[in-house]
Amino acid sequence: MKTHRLLSLFALALLLAGCSTGTRVILLPQEDGTPSAVVVRAREGGGEAVLSVPFQRAIAAQGAGGTPKVDQADPAKVRAENATLFDMAPPKPRRYTVYFDAGGVVLTPETQKIMDDVLADALARSGGDIVITGHTDTIGTGASNDVLSAQRAQQVRQMLVERQFPAERIEAAGRGERDLAVPTADEVDEPRNRRVAIEVR
Repeated sequence: MKTHRLLSLFALALLLAGCSTGTRVILLPQEDGTPSAVVVRAREGGGEAVLSVPFQRAIAAQGAGGTPKVDQADPAKVRAENATLFDMAPPKPRRYTVYFDAGGVVLTPETQKIMDDVLADALARSGGDIVITGHTDTIGTGASNDVLSAQRAQQVRQMLVERQFPAERIEAAGRGERDLAVPTADEVDEPRNRRVAIEVR
């Protein structure tokens, strides 16, 4: 099981919520349902407890020593008692994919409109940012595809900057022919692999 110290900034706010008897930590579920865990340690040499089930709760008593007490919180009650925090949670990331003509950085006509959706979604999020990852098919060498995928990512980035999205809030990188959407042998022209993945968060 992969352990995550903090699930998100939103989860951090809830995990650090205090209570009259000490510090209370509640493990929130991952949005995609993947397992997660957090270790809760008592201060000054006290024991520790691992929370690995959604809505498990640990309470570390005030002062030094002891081991955090673990029980299972009621999800409905947690949401009701922390309604303001849940209301403040940022919107879920949205993912888009745009495709390119073979061998270049020209978007296919069918995916041009997706860029409008990306921009509208990103601008609607206060302080939102965009992560862009370029990909290629397996035509050409690995080195040339690394360059081409980076060029595709930069092309999408530039399109967004030209439409007034802040450049400092865009991260762009290329992955070449790694992470194929459709696994193929080498030197295969697969249009679904000639793409840029865009995450608006």
